[in-house]
Amino acid sequence: MSQDTKNVLFVIVAVLLAIVIGGWVLKIAFKLLGILILVGLAVAAFIVIQKLVGQGR
Repeated sequence: MSQDTKNVLFVIVAVLLAIVIGGWVLKIAFKLLGILILVGLAVAAFIVIQKLVGQGR
């Protein structure tokens, strides 16, 4: 195997690994984003309910 062939194979493997690792990172990020959105909505609902209950007194 020549040096050029080894370099090309190394680049191909590196690109494929970067795509796979990037996919995992994006998958984890979007799962965490969904959880953060749900927590934010819950906090906003809690604040609104507290204000409504406070105004009722």
